[in-house]
Amino acid sequence: MSVYALCGGGTAGHITPLIAVYEQLLALDPSAQFVVIGTEGGRERELLSSALDDVLAVPRLPFPRKLTGYAVSFVPRWIRAVLTLAKTLRQRRVEAVVGFGGYTAAPAYLAAWIARIPLVVHEANALPGMANRLASLLTPHVAVCFPGTPLRHARVVGMPLRRAIVEARGVSTSQARQHFGLSTRKPLLLVTGGSTGAQSINRTVEACRTDLVQSGWQVLHLIGRDNEVHRDNPRGFVSLGYTDRMDLALAAADLVISRAGAATVSELEVMGKPSVFVPYHVGNGEQQKNAAHAVAEGGAMVVSNSQFTPQWVRDELLALMADSPRRESMAKAMSRLGVRDGAYQVAAMARDAVGRG
Repeated sequence: MSVYALCGGGTAGHITPLIAVYEQLLALDPSAQFVVIGTEGGRERELLSSALDDVLAVPRLPFPRKLTGYAVSFVPRWIRAVLTLAKTLRQRRVEAVVGFGGYTAAPAYLAAWIARIPLVVHEANALPGMANRLASLLTPHVAVCFPGTPLRHARVVGMPLRRAIVEARGVSTSQARQHFGLSTRKPLLLVTGGSTGAQSINRTVEACRTDLVQSGWQVLHLIGRDNEVHRDNPRGFVSLGYTDRMDLALAAADLVISRAGAATVSELEVMGKPSVFVPYHVGNGEQQKNAAHAVAEGGAMVVSNSQFTPQWVRDELLALMADSPRRESMAKAMSRLGVRDGAYQVAAMARDAVGRG
């Protein structure tokens, strides 16, 4: 019986691959035990199943950016958190720490190194975060989602995806569309900005509702759980705040507009869906880099947040929607890129690390 500590950073982008690897490790070793290293106030308890309710809470200690009172107290507090966690990992007889980046990751990685516990890390983004850059100096067990990710020891394994997404490719388009009350005959454009939505994408798509449905298509628009759902949509344009069946939404689609988070890009590749990526424009540009491989291979196109306007939709998107051969070519390219066994590969790395001690 092996004991694994899983570290997912407190956000959905880190916790989703954590869950996928947990599912795969449990399938490979039903007797395995798990503890989650999480942030105080993070989303772990909200997103994890009851089977993963053993959470070690680590203080949220973001690195200071300027010299303040917090910066002065940061170092001793951070060292104390690392040493406490290392002691706890030893007491819990953890045999491998598997991390996915995020706020919690850096102290967890150092605690594993201090406790001489094998460390396995997965980097989802093409541009790695600071914690996983540190981890690549501490362990040879480094998995990445995209080719060219600049980390030592990087091995491309794709994104650990949950079984529901991996298996959704076998769901018929008709069955998936019926779930949302959509026509089984008309092609479908899926628009999503993630669980919280993307305001700029929403505004542009809502301004073009009539143009989109008059083109002969139907639209499933996921606007975000906290946004107001419009009731005056034209026939064939369906707005939802949120769906817990994203697998069916993807299976139903002929073309997708979305942000370019690593998980989203990977899911669309696995599903073989031609895509228009509108990368999130705030931050270090990681979403642009996440989309680059799919664009280079001809499976997707990128439009900047500022250029994604109603005029662009009418000039460029409607032309793509009318070009069936181009979309078929994009779909084939995305399918070639899709990696379906990312969760298995990370789980296998963890088991191998335990075996090596």
